[in-house]
Amino acid sequence: MAYKINDDCTACGTCIDECPVDAIAEGDIYVIDPDVCTDCGSCADVCPVEAIEPE
Repeated sequence: MAYKINDDCTACGTCIDECPVDAIAEGDIYVIDPDVCTDCGSCADVCPVEAIEPE
């Protein structure tokens, strides 16, 4: 099961550097590609606004 980023995302960029498989794409609200995400949770651990959660 992949993680997803909700509307609370502030596009700070912290999660991108933590993703070991480059599953996160930049934008106004960042997006996690569920086909690439390995469900490691690294991104959720560093999100300062807790905008990343399991899908």
